[in-house]
This record gives sequence, structure tokens and C-alpha cells, in this order.
Amino acid sequence: MELKHLKAFAVVAEELHFGRAADRLGIAQPQLSQWVKRLEADLGAPLFSRNTRSVHLTQQGEAILKPARQTIDWARRTELAVLANDPEVFGKVRIGYAGASSREVLPAIARAIRAAEPGIELDLRSMVYGGHAPGLVAAGELEIGFSRLPLHQSSVHGRVFAFERVLVALPADHRLAALDEVPLAELAHEPWVSFPATKGSNVRDMGLRLAHETGFTPRIAQEAPDSYAILGLVAAGVGVSLTVSSVRHIETPGLVYRDLAGEPSFLAAIIIWGDAPDRATRRVLEIMEGVLPTPEKPAGRVLD
Repeated sequence: MELKHLKAFAVVAEELHFGRAADRLGIAQPQLSQWVKRLEADLGAPLFSRNTRSVHLTQQGEAILKPARQTIDWARRTELAVLANDPEVFGKVRIGYAGASSREVLPAIARAIRAAEPGIELDLRSMVYGGHAPGLVAAGELEIGFSRLPLHQSSVHGRVFAFERVLVALPADHRLAALDEVPLAELAHEPWVSFPATKGSNVRDMGLRLAHETGFTPRIAQEAPDSYAILGLVAAGVGVSLTVSSVRHIETPGLVYRDLAGEPSFLAAIIIWGDAPDRATRRVLEIMEGVLPTPEKPAGRVLD
């Protein structure tokens, strides 16, 4: 077997389309078909069932997909070991990120890791909600993740890298927009715009928690999948929202941010990792701590 034939098989297995797979690999489709046929000949089994309309993995194709991917991954690790400053610090580190708090710092982290450890390959995985990251780290699907407190998994460890102040987002023509600080009780009878209930949003959970502590349950007028969409709806007058200071750079016409009245409240943004990180993961965590040291706890209440 040749490594390029295994790579061709893996890409076709992902795309289930020879044309798209050939485009991804940067080769002509007839050449890709020939590589797959060579691999099938080497293994003595058909790997794909294909007709003019569709491509499917055969039972044999399903059986070799995981070991083929593992072989490709270890070949890549071998290449990285040659580049590494330290022959033992190499490998792939999967990092899950979501939300403005991590998206803003990710470029600096990636540059620092590439400069310090070229033998480490980063697999950066975008997620919509940081609440998913602890479960993925606990399951071994990520080595490192960005999330927020509270952290419920005992097998996942975390370190704070930022404190995000809780803010009120209002339409610019709202009656409360004239205030510098908005009492949370004033939002009891307002329609709210929020993240979906079932998606694992720490910001949604925070808003509901503060509202319940104030003595009311918010009326969610509309849900939206991300902060840009939520704040756009707020600017359009659909409702109000509780958000965090890391999205304050979003300056949509018709939108204003105001502090909550009373003691400031903060969400703690954290970097998380599992129980037994390998050497590459530990090295990435060291570099991340240099780029994003743990800040001093702010005056006010940190929600955990």
C-alpha cells in the first residue's frame, strides 16, 4: 500500500463523491480513480460501491476507514517530528473554540505556538457554544477547549484567562437607553432575545440565572444562534438581551450597551484540558499561559 492511495481513499470516504475528492486533493479525477483501484487491488477487496448517481463505502471500506485515518495521522506526526525543535514535542493538538472571548485571542496563540514549536500541528475546531467544550474534552475528542465557568466534569481541568462583564444590550431608542446603568428588574416585562435553550450557551444560562435571582422569568421573544444575530435583533427592536463585554466590539446601528446597576457581575472565560494531557498538549498549555496569563479577580461578583 502507498500512503497517497490511503489518503485518496480517506478523502473519497469523506466526500462520497470522486469529483469533489479530486478537487480537494488537487489531482485529476481519472488519477484519483486509479489510486483507489490500486488500493483495492493491494487489499484484494472493493472499497466503494458506485454508480452514476452515488458512491457508498462497502463493508470492507467501512472496516478500514479508521485504521487508514490512523495511519495517515501517524505519517503526519512523523513529518512533524523532523521539523520539531525537540524530537519528543510533536503531534496534533485539537483545540475547540467558540464565542468572542476565544476568537479574539486565537490568532496570537496560534502564532506563538507555530513560532515556539513547529512540530506541533494545531487542529482548530470552531464551535457555536463554549458549553459543548467540556464534554468534548472529557470524551477525548478535544485536547484543549475554551469555555466558561461553571465547570461540572471532574475529569476536566480549567484556568481562567479573562473575566467578561455582564452588560445589557438595548435598542438605541429604548426607554432605558438613557440610563448609564440599568436595574435588572426593569427588564422583567421586556421581551428578551437569547440563544437557543438546547444548545449549551453559558450566556443564556447566565441571563436566566440573574433574572431568577431578581425574581422573574424572562419572556424569550426570539432565539438566535450567535451574538451577531442576537444583537442585530436587539438593534431592530425585537427585544433586549443580557450579553458580555467581549462582544462590545459589535457596533450595530441602533444598538447600545449599558452596565447592569448594582454590583458588577462577571463570567469567567476559561481554558480547559483533560486528566492526562500528552507532552504536546502540555507544551501548548504552557505557551497559552504565556500569551494569556490568568488575570486578577475583578471587584464584583464572578458567576460560577
